[in-house]
Amino acid sequence: MALLRDVQDYSRQHRLLEKGELVVVGVSGGPDSVTLLHVLKTLPLCLSLHVAHLHHGIRGADADADADFVAALAAAWGLPCTIERADVPALARREKLPLEEAARRARYAFLGRIAQQNGAYKIAVGHNADDQAETVLMHLLRGAGPAGLRGMLPRTCLSDYHLLTLPAIFAPELTVIRPLLATPRAAIVQYCEAHALETRSDLTNLDTTLFRNRLRHEVLPYLADINPRIAQRLRHLAEVVRADYDLLQEFIHVAWDALLLEARDDALLFNLRGWREQPLATQRALIRQAAYHLRCTLRDVDFVHIENALHVALHGDVGAEATLPRGLRLMVGYTTLTIADHRAHHLPPEQPWLPPGATIPLSIPGVVELPGGWTLWAQPADHWDRMAVAENNNPFAAWVDATALSGAAYLRTRRPGDRFCPQGLGGAEVSLSDFLINAKVPRAWRDHLPLVEAGGRLLWVAGLRLSEAALVRPDTAGVVALRFQEPQEQKAYGD
Repeated sequence: MALLRDVQDYSRQHRLLEKGELVVVGVSGGPDSVTLLHVLKTLPLCLSLHVAHLHHGIRGADADADADFVAALAAAWGLPCTIERADVPALARREKLPLEEAARRARYAFLGRIAQQNGAYKIAVGHNADDQAETVLMHLLRGAGPAGLRGMLPRTCLSDYHLLTLPAIFAPELTVIRPLLATPRAAIVQYCEAHALETRSDLTNLDTTLFRNRLRHEVLPYLADINPRIAQRLRHLAEVVRADYDLLQEFIHVAWDALLLEARDDALLFNLRGWREQPLATQRALIRQAAYHLRCTLRDVDFVHIENALHVALHGDVGAEATLPRGLRLMVGYTTLTIADHRAHHLPPEQPWLPPGATIPLSIPGVVELPGGWTLWAQPADHWDRMAVAENNNPFAAWVDATALSGAAYLRTRRPGDRFCPQGLGGAEVSLSDFLINAKVPRAWRDHLPLVEAGGRLLWVAGLRLSEAALVRPDTAGVVALRFQEPQEQKAYGD
């Protein structure tokens, strides 16, 4: 029969099956999964098949009957079978997921576990060509990127799925295959009739309050009135995007390896300048990939989130932030671009920090050691040029009027009630808290910022602004050079 030949050709094209291997087959009892099981049993590959069925705990007696039907079918065909029950409604409530999504995740986790218990490396599911068209349209309407517009893939590593169970528990070789993905639903119905295959009907598939069912029964038929080949067009779109996506992934892997500076459980740090030099598609993809890396259960990141994060990463000042899904945020540092859990109090390593409440005496000349290997050098500047002082573009170096440092000097963090006379306001005093807010310094950073105080006055908010009282002027008699040194700079500076 044509369907059998087509499935065999499709499986060969995408290297889905090998002769004699063990395959776990997800069987719901519907026409797609029953046809899949019959085809795999009929193919001349001598496959060992294990039937797996998950009762979702949703449809009462109908679901019980489905489980009984699958068990009887497996027994009639002489195939081993595992049937389990899950409380998907409770799972959906606990994980705050739509019922359909909770069922999908529970089902794949179940299939993966059964495969590993039986030593199988393939899981076959019965998605067909019409399912593929619905999936692409669904992802398009949800604003998915290229990963979503690929639709379902002929073969996917189960560890790539965004499940409720950590992917690390699954062997990397464990693969989900879809031998019927190029087969239209109508051909499957004909196959069942031709082989007198008994199947079950799930009445919830007619419930148009569910998103996918509404697409199937209302939206796609409406679009087919405009273009009768709409389902085929959507499948072709998936094929084209899949090939483009694979090419893009090659560039992303190279860029990721080149730009990733640090990877932690709750944060990823990228080279900001290098990221900004990437093509637009790579910039978007790196943000999206970072979100998936930190949130393994995240299925997609929509266009709005990506574009907002992209704008902040390209044009934001130091400290600028953008919100990403599932409690993630993007943050702009001096030289880094960080994507992290919003609860992570991440301090960019490319600048100096102090523990909250720190107060360290500052001698001139003198050296103060900071966490992270940074040091603050304070030295009288015997030879200084006012033009060079005015053109200083290092936010962590400052030339200060020596008279302003004549009192007791300290390096410290902020305290309640701190006030400051920022350069450029003509001596006007402002609350340090208001200044930091206006400078868009993230809240988590503010208690760690190094401040230089002398004679009871704040003279320098390191990395941001000098005080008017500290400025070098034409009549300045002496100057002190303050400079924060990164660990790799210290030897050269000290020598």
